Amino acid sequence: MTHTRKAAAAGRFYPRETSELRAMVDEYLRVSQPPRPRVKALIAPHAGYPYAGPIAGSAYAQLTPLRGRIQRVLLIGPAHYVMVRGLAASSADFFSTPLGDVPVDTAAVEQLLQWPQVSIDDDRHEQEHALEDHLPFLQRVL
Repeated sequence: MTHTRKAAAAGRFYPRETSELRAMVDEYLRVSQPPRPRVKALIAPHAGYPYAGPIAGSAYAQLTPLRGRIQRVLLIGPAHYVMVRGLAASSADFFSTPLGDVPVDTAAVEQLLQWPQVSIDDDRHEQEHALEDHLPFLQRVL
């Protein structure tokens, strides 16, 4: 049985309606600077799209030359609502956004659980937007 983490930030940090979200993300990506070909890591903001969208779009646009070559994305973000000691992974098989479901590399999560500071803690993810805000950009770019 699969477990999908429902979108918690849709309608609050970014649009809930699929076509509106797609158009907004595409516009943020379109108005960014030309991509640099040697991106190894990105740091992008995770606030509501009216505030952070243009900067996030300029960051994620850097990945466009790597479409089809990137096989795994590791997202690390802060916790805003519940204190976390160490790293709180999700047990979800998918994270949902209005643009569709994003698969979680559950085998990689299992490997991370070998580290003592990593644990499964779905309560920490339930209302958190920090990682979810990045998913629509990844869905459009990759």
